[in-house]
Amino acid sequence: MVRVKSFVATGETTPETLSRLAEALERDPLGASFVYIFHDALHDSDAILAFARKRFADAAILGGTSCNGVMSEAGLAEAGSIGLLVIEDPDGDYGAAIVKLEANAADCAEQALHDALERAGCAGELPELIWLYQAPGREEEVIEGLRRVVGDRCPIIGGSSADNDVAGQWRQLANDGVLSDGLAIGVLFSSGGIGFAFQGGYEPSGESGVVTQSRGRRIVTIDGAPAAEVYNRWTGGLLDDKIGSGGNVLASTTMHPVGMDVGKIEGITHYLLVHLDAVLEDGVLSTFATIDEGTRLYSMKGERSRLVERAGRVAAAAAAELPQGEDSLAGGLVVYCAGCMMAVGDEMPEVARAVTRRFGEKPFLGCFTFGEQGTMLGRNAHGNLMISAIAFGK
Repeated sequence: MVRVKSFVATGETTPETLSRLAEALERDPLGASFVYIFHDALHDSDAILAFARKRFADAAILGGTSCNGVMSEAGLAEAGSIGLLVIEDPDGDYGAAIVKLEANAADCAEQALHDALERAGCAGELPELIWLYQAPGREEEVIEGLRRVVGDRCPIIGGSSADNDVAGQWRQLANDGVLSDGLAIGVLFSSGGIGFAFQGGYEPSGESGVVTQSRGRRIVTIDGAPAAEVYNRWTGGLLDDKIGSGGNVLASTTMHPVGMDVGKIEGITHYLLVHLDAVLEDGVLSTFATIDEGTRLYSMKGERSRLVERAGRVAAAAAAELPQGEDSLAGGLVVYCAGCMMAVGDEMPEVARAVTRRFGEKPFLGCFTFGEQGTMLGRNAHGNLMISAIAFGK
């Protein structure tokens, strides 16, 4: 039998907030096999981890910083919040590990996965789910390293840790410590089963083109022309003030990402989204994900209402994938892009309510990230402006 419970507290200082969490845990105690922890970057991660290790001595612990706090079935928590999702599963196996991302991030990820599996007592086995939380920037390399071990036979889901203003104050944590340039990995062998979903809340606007030159996370040309000029034409002059001079376009392009066609489900095309970061010299576009040459990019558009509704739909899709059906749902976890959160603005409380409704009022915890990892049509990938949900069965 699996039990899931969320605990959220908000305060101006870390000791004050942890004291409130302790009171909540004492009112509703339960054992812990796996504990997710997400918190505002203004809090002290080391103090939070020490708190968790003391109270959940036998649990695998994993998490890190989340942009401006968290959300749960209790609603959208204010900035300054700390959230826990506690999973009690005496018949399951769980493990977590953390590693600094050195020069070869793929090797680091592979080693961290082996460490997590060993700690779960399941070395050499295929987990039901790999969950990760990492520093932004090297997500594709991490997935490559994990794929060496599990291929795409196992879903890899998670997020890139965030701070409140893209100042590099993000952190990752697991049982062994806290890092700012690391990767925390959890492996889950749940006795109640797991469902998952990974989607975006945007639709194509009609324009598309082929990347004819790229360098990692830089798109040089599309259809042989400077990428920024092509994108500016697609979006009706969205980058007029940046063409020629260059500069950051993160905020202005949130509702206008580019997408890659990853296939169809029941005749509906699904897109992996990529957020644009800046216009560089010679019309080069900087992005938050790697795009290979030869990829067809689609101009995408979003609306606040769709971003609000989509979170609930993704939660429902995850619950529907549970082996025993959605009625077996014990609770869930949601990863919601921080860029989408900022775009939605004062409608974010409705996002939390939408997830709560679609999760049937069951406990859940949501974090806000600077990159999202998940499985689309059987392949693990890194994207931006995405939403993922995990449903834990009883």
